[in-house]
Amino acid sequence: MKLARQMPLNALRVFEAVSRLMSFTRAGEELGMTQTAVSYQVKLLEGVLGELLFRRLPRRIELTEAGERLRPKVSEAFALLDEAMAAARTAVDEQLVINTTPTFAAHWLARRIGNFQLGAPHIAVRLVADNTPMDFGRDPGDVAIRFGKGDWPGLVAHHVMDLDCAPMLSPSLLDWVKPLDNPRDLLKCKIIDPGDPWWRRWFDAAGVPDADLEGRQRNLFGSQTLEASSAIAGHGVAILTPAFYREELAAGRLIMPFDLTCSDGSAYWLVYPENRRSQPKIRAFRDWLLKDIEVHPL
Repeated sequence: MKLARQMPLNALRVFEAVSRLMSFTRAGEELGMTQTAVSYQVKLLEGVLGELLFRRLPRRIELTEAGERLRPKVSEAFALLDEAMAAARTAVDEQLVINTTPTFAAHWLARRIGNFQLGAPHIAVRLVADNTPMDFGRDPGDVAIRFGKGDWPGLVAHHVMDLDCAPMLSPSLLDWVKPLDNPRDLLKCKIIDPGDPWWRRWFDAAGVPDADLEGRQRNLFGSQTLEASSAIAGHGVAILTPAFYREELAAGRLIMPFDLTCSDGSAYWLVYPENRRSQPKIRAFRDWLLKDIEVHPL
């Protein structure tokens, strides 16, 4: 039989407390055990070793020779275990795992996260970019950036930015299909992912409720970042969030042909479970993000 299976760790923990405090009663108070349970664990250990560890005297106890030999080694072993556990907890506390959408990661968070680390150099950051909403009960991660209405049960939600969308295309494609005199003219172009529900919302807002989107070829890129790259290359019109593409619009790599955005009331939110609201690393990231997004809005 392996030694680990023979080693009565609970009994050793009780022995360590009793030998340090020299009292069954005080050891029980420290460990949250009754005096009877403490006595039982000590007797169990003595049975495994085949030697008495304490002499029970009137109103006091004292260690036997066997107890004196065992005490320093057991104390050292539990000190090492406590140190290992503390180191493991510190490692967890020093890494912040952020689950975020690829678009928000690429167009804001990755560009700004270095400023957070300058203010909190003891916290290592790991970004997980995924469009699938994180399940905090199953997936690894501390906080998430989600888009929606902010009404997720059991989660604390802090508003980060509103979400709206508008069609964008490259200058080369505009030259090829122009004129684009009204929103309906966009239907002359290849539409990148016509199945994206934002297209229907935008055409409805533009007064084109009968826009023919069904039957068109779908390109599923999985993120606005890739759709924007395809649009910049002149491969079609993408529906994108203007705040993410200010540089491309300012440089003329993308053009927003109509000054009309649409929204369904969704927004980006910082979320985390309610029972994590007091974790220092989460508080630090939350305070930085909400302040920085206010100073450097999208």
